[in-house]
Amino acid sequence: MSKHDPIRRQPSLLERAAEVYDFGAALRRPEGAPLASPQAEPERESEASQSFAPQPQRPAPQPVPIRETMAPAPRQPGFHVAIDRARLRENNLIVPEAAVGMLVEEFRIVKRQLLLSATGGKGVEASPHGRRILVCSANPDEGKTFCAINLALALANERDNRVLLVDADFARPSILPTLGIQDDEGEDETLPGLMDALADPARDVESLILGTDIPGFTILPSGMRSKSDTEYLASNRTETVFQRLEAADPHRIVIFDSPPALAASPASVLALHAGQVLLVVKADETSEAALRDAIGLLSGCDDIKLLLNGTQFSPTGRKFGSYYGNGGQK
Repeated sequence: MSKHDPIRRQPSLLERAAEVYDFGAALRRPEGAPLASPQAEPERESEASQSFAPQPQRPAPQPVPIRETMAPAPRQPGFHVAIDRARLRENNLIVPEAAVGMLVEEFRIVKRQLLLSATGGKGVEASPHGRRILVCSANPDEGKTFCAINLALALANERDNRVLLVDADFARPSILPTLGIQDDEGEDETLPGLMDALADPARDVESLILGTDIPGFTILPSGMRSKSDTEYLASNRTETVFQRLEAADPHRIVIFDSPPALAASPASVLALHAGQVLLVVKADETSEAALRDAIGLLSGCDDIKLLLNGTQFSPTGRKFGSYYGNGGQK
């Protein structure tokens, strides 16, 4: 190159960038042609289209079925006995298969009040240990066993409850012979029962319960004879045994036939464990003084109800059972 040749100018940075990226392409675009978009735009457009695209519908959540809580099936007694219906009639007791009569209707009324305290309902709260019902009287021969058995037979007919009749008259047990149940253990021995469970911690009280041929009706005999029956009842073991009776069947109503309150001390101790006391008063025989004394001895239970037995006159003239007629319903 001579000194007369023209000097070639080097392109600037902008010019070199224009050659590489062709900034003039937009100016040379034919009219109506779309503007070129950066490469990233289709990606964004694709993302946007995906976000607005209909999504597959998820299945609606299915409601979780509510399982009805069922009480555990009660343990079946290991030994069953038959109730002598002829003996029931002889003792003027309720016969389950017989027509509805005055006696059935009367104990229907009695059991309703007791069940209300035992299970609650209609704005009434269940009493603590209300399923434990002690049937007692002030003196002997006032009808406590008669009322205890009839109450148990009436309760056995309930659809939502079962009944356990406990012979807690340890000195003079009478439940089994009254129902016509023979004691096969011999004259000098008795069927094991409540007292055996109290005296021996290894004894399972449920294994001592007798099943019967009346649905929902079971019996716990009094058990062995003991001169320390009151002391056994006053021990901590008693509450443990009663709790096991309740836990074994939550629908169980336990009826205790106890000794007379003014004739034997176990009644006052049993009252400490009962939720309700049904104190039988014999019309024209139980004195007011005896009644007050009995209530005082049974005051370990807060809920004491009176049941008038043997009355021959109704001031209102009511005649329960007559409504069903001679061919009463069964």
